[in-house]
Amino acid sequence: MNKTISRQKFLQYTAAAGAAVLLSSLESFALTTPQKKLRVAIIGCGSVSNRYIPHLQTSSMIEIVSLCDIKPERAVNQNKKYNVNAQTYPNIDKMLAGVPFDMMVTLTDMQVHGDLNKKALQAGKHVWSEKPMANTYAEGKALLDMATKKGLRIWGAPAVVNSPQFVFMSKSIQEGKLGKVASAHGQYGHTGPTWSSFFYEELGGSMPDLGVYNMATLTGLLGPARSVMAMLSIVKPERKIDEKGIIKVKAEDNAHILLEHDNGIISHVMCGFNFFDPYGHEAGTTDQHSIQIFGDSGNMRLIGYDWETNGVIMVNAENEKPTLYNKDSEGYVWQEGATKVGEAMLKGTEPRINVEHALHVLEIIEAARKSSASGTKIKLQSKFKWPMI
Repeated sequence: MNKTISRQKFLQYTAAAGAAVLLSSLESFALTTPQKKLRVAIIGCGSVSNRYIPHLQTSSMIEIVSLCDIKPERAVNQNKKYNVNAQTYPNIDKMLAGVPFDMMVTLTDMQVHGDLNKKALQAGKHVWSEKPMANTYAEGKALLDMATKKGLRIWGAPAVVNSPQFVFMSKSIQEGKLGKVASAHGQYGHTGPTWSSFFYEELGGSMPDLGVYNMATLTGLLGPARSVMAMLSIVKPERKIDEKGIIKVKAEDNAHILLEHDNGIISHVMCGFNFFDPYGHEAGTTDQHSIQIFGDSGNMRLIGYDWETNGVIMVNAENEKPTLYNKDSEGYVWQEGATKVGEAMLKGTEPRINVEHALHVLEIIEAARKSSASGTKIKLQSKFKWPMI
């Protein structure tokens, strides 16, 4: 009897087994919380919470019970501004010891995500984390291992795979509408935030803040990357921050990343804090694209950003006239991730977003730093269940 198994079969088997375990944990949670709202605690009450709080409040299945910030007045202000009626806390330790909750939503400076997410898991809480979920792949994998061992769930932003445009592009590729896919490009940037210095500090930078979206989209469409080559730079060594004045920039503000996928496909991501764009963050009216996929008989362009989608233009051998598809985003917004996974928890269903994908993107970011520093191609180890549609 032949006891060997191909790498492809092994990955398929382990992915299926992992999915079964994850689905089982969701079903178990759903069975133990009949007719109960998911209690959510938010840590980090800065600008991003202005998007998360209202969206979470749109769900009849979710209740925000705690708000926490190291600047306590920000938690108090958000509690009042959005009429949350939650308890407020000055740090995670007091929040974990306070009102009981089921899932923590992490919206703080990216450098502390790993530590905070670890504390929540240790306390028996599920976690939705804004990107990145940790600062290294090893740290992120350890969080997933801890969650799995404890029967908990952890997810990481972004939620780009949720958009109907992503679904359309994925199906078009799988159905051969572009022929044999060869190359892809993603770009996202602006002139850099001024409201906080963490973007420019160690383990910050344009990749975990901006490039992460395109990395998630391109790997979601084309499959896991096998290796990475990158060049990173600091274009502006000093930045002016609102509350601090002039600071030294320590993390890349300009990045170009090449990803090698299976079947000879190569994709490219460029991101940075030096990209002038007259549209800024208003993608609703733009006709410009941020993602493009090329095949030998067609190509597609995602109009707007992958976090704020505005349609897909496709042209191929069957229809050589560029045609706009899927202009309606059907309610998809970038801040919906915590709401969607929270509702999935109660329903006992598996969301399209998965933590292995977030971990893969985290490994890409780490590998890009290594590649730029060494001038070499860096092989990747992580995988995720693919295709995602």
